[in-house]
Amino acid sequence: QVQLVESGGGLAQPGGSLRLSCAASAFSFYNYAILWFRQAPGKEREGVLCISTRGSVTYYSDSVKGRFTISRDNAKNTVHLQMNSLKSEDTADYYCARGQSRFCDGTADYWGQGTQVTVSS
Repeated sequence: QVQLVESGGGLAQPGGSLRLSCAASAFSFYNYAILWFRQAPGKEREGVLCISTRGSVTYYSDSVKGRFTISRDNAKNTVHLQMNSLKSEDTADYYCARGQSRFCDGTADYWGQGTQVTVSS
């Protein structure tokens, strides 16, 4: 069964940083784009960003540009989301998901369980 497991969430102060990881198994990781979504308390889920199999990045949320970066290690079947200059509005549950193609132009078909990020002083 396809599995994606997020880790690295926790508490950070405004202006601080966190690094989230998404570990994938049971599929050909190098053949799929990986997406990150988040859902803040009381709000709908939104796409954050995506990385293609070749490392091209697509931002779905303008609010994270210049602050969040994504990378992938195909040898380790892992994607990392580096979050810098965190703001209180970044507080959310963060989910990684497998795209349905190599590119960041489709939908997701498998999801992780999520990891919680709280930004507060």
